[in-house]
Amino acid sequence: MGLRLPPVPELSEADRALWSGEAGEGPRMAMRVVLALARAVGAERLIDVTSAHVDGCLYHGEVSLDFALRLLDGGARVAVPTTLNVGAVDLLHPDLYRGDPETGRRARRLMEAYTEMGCRPTFTCAPYQVAEARPGFGEHVAWAESNAIVFANSVLGARTDRYGDFIDACAAVTGRVPDAGLHRTEARRARAVFRLEGIPDRLLDEDVLYPVLGHLVGREAGTLVPAMVGLPPGTSEDRLKALGAAAASSGAVALFHAVGVTPEAPTLEAALQGRPPERELAVTPSAVARARDELSTSAGPAITAVSLGTPHSSPAELERLAGLLDGHGVHPDVELYVSTGRGVLAEAGARGWIAALEGAGARVVVDTCTYVTPIIRRPGGTVMTNSGKWAWYAPGNLGVDVVFGSLEECVTSAIRGEVWRDRGLWAGI
Repeated sequence: MGLRLPPVPELSEADRALWSGEAGEGPRMAMRVVLALARAVGAERLIDVTSAHVDGCLYHGEVSLDFALRLLDGGARVAVPTTLNVGAVDLLHPDLYRGDPETGRRARRLMEAYTEMGCRPTFTCAPYQVAEARPGFGEHVAWAESNAIVFANSVLGARTDRYGDFIDACAAVTGRVPDAGLHRTEARRARAVFRLEGIPDRLLDEDVLYPVLGHLVGREAGTLVPAMVGLPPGTSEDRLKALGAAAASSGAVALFHAVGVTPEAPTLEAALQGRPPERELAVTPSAVARARDELSTSAGPAITAVSLGTPHSSPAELERLAGLLDGHGVHPDVELYVSTGRGVLAEAGARGWIAALEGAGARVVVDTCTYVTPIIRRPGGTVMTNSGKWAWYAPGNLGVDVVFGSLEECVTSAIRGEVWRDRGLWAGI
């Protein structure tokens, strides 16, 4: 009985070779997954991608490792340049891992398996901070990890759908994805408009506002592509990173437009593609205050730890942190962690910032993040963070309470050993 090809989508000769198993069982399995996705979303064809970012190297149980080893043992190798998201252990500082040893061993094997498939061992949630991994405007890529997706689509203007574990690896092996979702221009149209009204100028120039805005936008937009009106021209990548990460956590945002800031939104009309929005919302001081308060689960003064670097810190963020800690030491009753990627670690080390951070008592984490794996020494307690994403996920993942604050508030609190607030920070809100 002959091998029957699926009726849709249309396949190239290379696709057919992968689907038939000519290249081995691993590539065949990968193509079968990609085709199943294409049929599920009604795509009529597959398209090439120039790169991939695999989130599936983060260990979520035995199925994570089984899937990767089946690909690897079947001869699968990545067909496009592929970066890796965080794993569950810091391979450079293995002593930081405080979980079950066997789970840690299997998590390490998972990270190794994807590296053996030809993926770059970047182990960062911020592959856009790796210069050679940044896609250009309009490039089609297959990126997983929610903040990486929203940054690629929104800030860089590349095109990726919201790919999840297993599909990301299969796209990397085949170099193909369905022509659907945010790869298509019409799906990138803004459908919800958020207008900033009455936000004080000082607050617009504070980093802490942007994860709060992201949390608000994600919660209200849901699956609609949002456009924001009123962000300052020249808003930095780090602020857009924080905004997008929070929006992708509290909602399903995979693309946002900031009018006059992001590349597909020179005007609101361009972001809307000439059509009216389905929803409009005023972002008022009271709405911002509510969103800010939702990111804390504790109002008390006690903290056991401070966690920074979610998403992974950029060189500029590490330089700023080192400056804030200069001449100070972390309080002995508080742990201070900052997460970053290997590439940024190397640059920051060469500039002396890592030595300065460690000298002040901070612990630098790479390859993973403190909200996804047991690293914080004292379980439970209250952790302070400047990350909307960390504040959203950590209570459920770690069983901790969270206090949200600015970077300056977090650092001063780590030095003092209790929560410190800048009373003028939210003036007018």
